Amino acid sequence: MPNIVQHSADNRISNVDSDDYLLQLWLRSKSRNSKDAYARDVRQFLAFVDLPLTQVKLEHIWNWLDHLESEGFVVSTVGRKLATIKSLFSFGLKVGYLPFNVGAAISLPSIPDLLAQRILSESDVHKLLDASEVERDSVLLKLFYASGARVSELCVLRWEHIQLRLRKEQNSEAYITLIGKGSKSRNVIVSSAMCTLLTEFHVKESELGFGNPTDSVFRSAKGGSLSRQQMWRIVKKATGLSGVMRDISPHWLRHAHASHSLDRGAPTHLVKETLGHKSLTTTSRYTHARPDDSSGKYLDI
Repeated sequence: MPNIVQHSADNRISNVDSDDYLLQLWLRSKSRNSKDAYARDVRQFLAFVDLPLTQVKLEHIWNWLDHLESEGFVVSTVGRKLATIKSLFSFGLKVGYLPFNVGAAISLPSIPDLLAQRILSESDVHKLLDASEVERDSVLLKLFYASGARVSELCVLRWEHIQLRLRKEQNSEAYITLIGKGSKSRNVIVSSAMCTLLTEFHVKESELGFGNPTDSVFRSAKGGSLSRQQMWRIVKKATGLSGVMRDISPHWLRHAHASHSLDRGAPTHLVKETLGHKSLTTTSRYTHARPDDSSGKYLDI
């Protein structure tokens, strides 16, 4: 068992004087989309142990993990929750609020690689894409797959982020700027068919007064952009209508984009850049994606 790290009293920060304040400081470094989930995990943990963080011992964490298992949480969820608590304890030690990092004594559980189980066949994907009769939802589903975008990226997508390029001897293409994690942007090119769908959708939105550059591409009934939860519900509803017997989330369409475009011959480094993955192999550090290419062009819509 690893040693529990002791903290030097000389480095304590006296103005951290409560669990709530510690939690606020810790959450400042987290992304906006992650804060709610992290805060919820911490509060669930504190409700279970019914103790301030300064009094939590190793046995309390073990009891909490046993409780999660008895409640039927899958290993990946337990691992995520434990990682959250370990991070908070580490931060509490760093700022001097906690006398030691009790979480350092517990290792994260081994999480099986279930990615293969989340890859839909092209047939199932097209059943899903064709399931919705609502134009907005249909365009959203197809853009999830065509671009490989994250939910958060399509939530903030505005019409000014989409540009068309017309060529005399080639089909038109849509150039889409996605705003990803840490406000980092990347450009994704999608096929002529997806370009046509976006163009037609924009025309109809403009007729309704919602096609201005700063307007959300996927708006709610109230005029603002669709939330993450609303996009999840759209995917769930389409799944039910499609007859595909899987518990599909929007991220499955991102997985499908990567898998299917690679199967169709898209270079690996191109898929990584299109999807905005952080981890790159040594080879890909020296390989730059072609500016006029994107893995989104390899897919049929």
